[in-house]
Amino acid sequence: MNYIGSKYKLSTFLKETIYNVVGKNLSQKTFCDIFAGTGIVGRVFKKEVKKVISNDFEYYSYVLNKNYIENHETMDYKKFLEELNNLELRDDGFIYKNYCMGSGSERQYFSDDNGKKIDTIRLKINEWLKNNVIEDKMYYFLLASLIESADKVANTASVYGAFLKKIKATASKQLILEPALFEINDNCHDVYNEDSNILIKKIEGDILYLDPPYNERQYGANYHILNTIAKYDIFTPNGKTGLRNYNRSLYCRKQDVSNNFEELIKNAKFQYIFLSYNNEGLMKEEEIKLIMQKYGKYDLIKTQYQRFKADKTENRNHKANSTYEYLHILEKIG
Repeated sequence: MNYIGSKYKLSTFLKETIYNVVGKNLSQKTFCDIFAGTGIVGRVFKKEVKKVISNDFEYYSYVLNKNYIENHETMDYKKFLEELNNLELRDDGFIYKNYCMGSGSERQYFSDDNGKKIDTIRLKINEWLKNNVIEDKMYYFLLASLIESADKVANTASVYGAFLKKIKATASKQLILEPALFEINDNCHDVYNEDSNILIKKIEGDILYLDPPYNERQYGANYHILNTIAKYDIFTPNGKTGLRNYNRSLYCRKQDVSNNFEELIKNAKFQYIFLSYNNEGLMKEEEIKLIMQKYGKYDLIKTQYQRFKADKTENRNHKANSTYEYLHILEKIG
């Protein structure tokens, strides 16, 4: 997924830096990715560590990580995918009624057929779970597969703050449910859907990776359609873009972010803490340093990388195509 703040392109840099600080043998370590997003960083370390703890406040993220992180044993999924891909489409589902133009909603997040297919697959997955045809592991695998497959044919500039007036080329393609394949390993992992500042008081481990929102963009608004597919609950979509009620992170509020961040660091029962943050964030470099060095040995490494683009053909009015990613490092004492 083309995801705001994704660490896919930075994963090698993160891994090498963590190796240099902690050591290359992480086999007995517990690694926590507490702002997990699509789970890229947790996936990188899944086979390296004893346990991954993954968390995100957004429900679509929880679903993705229940699959990519918590699922770790082989499963026979092909017959389910084949059936889901060949169901007769229904036109009474929530996505088609509220987010496709042909229903009269005046919203065009998906083509009519793709909206109907999302509904058809989503309702069948629910039916299978309710009737014990599938267990939780398969449920999250199939749901994660649907979220990612739907995202590939969304008629947006990658984020869901608005839809496009005309169906773009990728959105006109037929949705094909493709498997969200995860890493197989012998270890069990834990996935949560909680406020990070509450969860931090309940967990402990060795390495804590922090990748909070950098600015005032709320992920719940930017990815509200993915939450709707994941939850598939009934509500009245709000306004032209069909927003649902969404979580508002204090990390996206300039007046709250520093106090919230320090509370997280203070309560963290982890020896090593790594914070990803960029030079355009609400908290400035010196501000982060002053907070973190209160709690132990502090260091900073930075790297230049290509900034997020909402669409390959869109430059989002940025003057430059790159930015700096800061990796703040704390070896906590006490």
